[in-house]
Formats: sequence, C-alpha cells, structure tokens
Amino acid sequence: MLKRCALWLRNGFVRGRSLNATRIVAASFAIIILVGALLLTLPIASRDGQSAGFFTGLFTATSSSCVTGLILVDTWTQWTLFGQVVILAMIQLGGLGFMTVVSLISFALHRRIGLSERLIMVSTLNLDSMDGVVRVVRHALMGTFLLEGAGAALMSLRLVPDFGLAGGLWRAVFHSVSAFCNAGFDLLGGRFGAFSSLAGYQDSPIMLGTTAALIAIGGLGFFVWEDILRARCWGRLSVYSKMVLLITGLLIVGGAAFFFLEEYHNPATLGDMPVWEKALNALFQSVTLRTAGFDAIGQGGLSESSKAMSTILMLIGGSSGSTAGGIKTATVAVLLLALRANLRGREQVTFRGRAIPFGQVLNAMTLTLVVLFVFLIASMVISTVEGLPYLNCAYEVASAMGTVGLTTGITPELTRISQSILIVLMYLGRVGILSFSIALMTGKRRPAKLHYPEINVMIG
Repeated sequence: MLKRCALWLRNGFVRGRSLNATRIVAASFAIIILVGALLLTLPIASRDGQSAGFFTGLFTATSSSCVTGLILVDTWTQWTLFGQVVILAMIQLGGLGFMTVVSLISFALHRRIGLSERLIMVSTLNLDSMDGVVRVVRHALMGTFLLEGAGAALMSLRLVPDFGLAGGLWRAVFHSVSAFCNAGFDLLGGRFGAFSSLAGYQDSPIMLGTTAALIAIGGLGFFVWEDILRARCWGRLSVYSKMVLLITGLLIVGGAAFFFLEEYHNPATLGDMPVWEKALNALFQSVTLRTAGFDAIGQGGLSESSKAMSTILMLIGGSSGSTAGGIKTATVAVLLLALRANLRGREQVTFRGRAIPFGQVLNAMTLTLVVLFVFLIASMVISTVEGLPYLNCAYEVASAMGTVGLTTGITPELTRISQSILIVLMYLGRVGILSFSIALMTGKRRPAKLHYPEINVMIG
C-alpha cells in the first residue's frame, strides 16, 4: 500500500505533459504553500488552541516554503510541536525543491528516472543541462542530510546544556536544517524573547560559527559541491565554480570588513562588544545576508549606510542551484565581466580564457533589470502605503525578494496590503522572477521570421 501511494505521488508530479518543467516547479511551491497554510491554520498548530487565522498561516507557510524567514508571529511562542514540525517540513521541501525530495521515492524503489523527471530536476536546481543531473541530485540529498546532521551535532553542544536533552536536540535539528536551507527560522523566542533570533548567542562561536558555515555551504549550490568533490583542487575546478567561489568570498570578506568598520562604535549593534566578538558578529552579519535571515545584532539598530549595504547584499543573494535566493552571484559576476569588456572596448565577454555566450549576458541583464524594477516599485508602494522611511521599506522588500528573512522589525506591524506584497515577493524570489515569467509563457524561444534593418542609438 505504501509503495502504491509513493508511486502515485511520484507520477502525479511528472505526468503533466501539458506543463513544462518550470510551470511544474512553480505549481509545486504553490501547492506546498497552500497545504502548509491550511495545516498551520488548524487549532492544534497554535499554543493557545485557537486558529492563528488563514492569513498568518499563509504568510508563515510562504516564508518557510520559500526559505525566507520573515514572520508575523514568533515561531516558538505561537506554534506547538505540530506547527513546528510542519514548518520544518516546509523548510526542507522548499530548500531542496519538492521534485528533488520526490526523487527519493525513485531512488528508494530503484525506479528509473525518466526524461520528464530529469527536466524538472534541472529546472528545480537551476542547472543548464541534464548531464549528470541524477548524480547531482543524489549527492545533493546525501550531502544535505550529512551536513544537517553534523550541524545539529555541533549546535547540540551549546543547546543541550541550555534546554535539556530533548529540547536541546530538537532545537539543534531545527536550527541546523533552517540554517542549511537558508530559512532563518528559530525556536529561541521562549528563552530570549519573541523575535530574538540568535541575539542570545552573539557571544557563542559554536552557534554563530556553525550557523554561518551551514549558510555558506548551503548557498554555494549543488553543482559547485559536485564540482569540488570531482576536482578536489582549485586548478581542476570548472570556470563556473571558480567564478562562484571568488564572488562569494569577496562578498563575505568585503561585507564583514564593511560592517566591522561601520558598526564598530554603534552601541545599538557592535559598539559594546569586545573586539573578537565584534569581528565574529560582523562576519556573521555578512554571511547571514546571503539569504539566511538569522539575526544576532538587531537589524533595526544598523546605521543607514549598513542598511543600504545590507539591501544590496540581500538582492545579490547566493548561487544558482542552491537553497539561496537573490539574483545570484554568477549573475553579478557576468555583469561585472560585461562591464569590464565594454570599458576595454571588447566585443566578447571573457573569464579566464573562456567566452561567455551573448545570450547568457543578455539573460543576466534582463534578470537584474526585472529584479531592480520590481524592487523599486514594491518598496515605493509599501513606503507610501505605510508612511514609513523608504530605506526601511526597501530593506524589507529586498529581504523578501532575496528570500533572506531579516527585518528591521516593521514586518509584523505592516498592513495586510503590504504583507500581501511581501508574500508575493517571497514566492517570486524562491521560484525566480525570470523562471516565473517563463512559466507563464510558452517556455520556447522561436527564431525570428523577419529580420529588421539595424539602427544606431546614441547611448550615454
């Protein structure tokens, strides 16, 4: 009976020939969100035995499925063990992609992975081709559970003494999965106060270090993992992996240095800490902006410059094929390379002796412009509706679009209109704005039937 149900679930998401892979991915996230919202609306999910309301359930389900971390109610004080398990399941499903998890059924039943499944996996993981996709998915699943287990073991060293064996282990598992999937949900509100996140452990290298490591690894992308396992040295890595690792390293180190210097004397954030703790929390702040959403210093106390820098880093996000959101590091790298080529008067965009196809450069430009357009419009609308400073609203919008989950503290206080906008942005941020646009179209590029004469346009 169990085998029959598993096969039905597996085939149900692959059988829709009328849908392309991108549409199936978008639909799967929508289904997960809807089911999760209905489960969280049940009275059994709330500690007071009363329904939290469909909107609160929908917002929480969207945030957890899209591995964002923005919340209207504190996770520990609002949700029972049942609600927490539902949230954790959505985080895992949202982080890996539902089709990646469904593929476990095929692996367990020793079933052949068909063409339709491979196409959906490619779309889920944002890969460029089907070459070795099954191997990548298998290694992704194995690596995910191994790293989450290792992270939980390390976190338990600090959490078990604070919360007891059962409470500490449950929190360790929850936070490890949440960190690796870049979700940002926590269960520490009962001890350190609602919406406290990791502020109570800002002096703990074990908690912040382990969380930061899980965030960084989860944000690299499954393809980069596969490449590192294959190459085992820098010289044999693919050009793409080198690009991702370089940009990721520069953003983390550069961001940490910026926050360390900018917030050094700020009493609301790093000002009262010893130097080693300032360095630790500055590094953690830079890493958590890689779409993770854990907060150790309080985002509301950041300077205006730090909020602006945080907004930029959140919009960039992690890497393709990872649990992270944003426009992705490789996209930024392609844009910078295109800028360099244009300034040098070169027609080809190159990196380490390899040319990047013009189509990919155009895709990077299109994605960035669309993201910036949506970001500006949404932040201006929320600022106008709420009557709040634009930078704070832009911070929340970037957090939602980049599936980060950090907040200056205004999200729970926003009106339903603004919160609904954030729901849409979280969904678009996880599915991908460009992928969502493709899902609404045919999904195929057709060659032009007519070739028009070219014109010269004055630029600059």
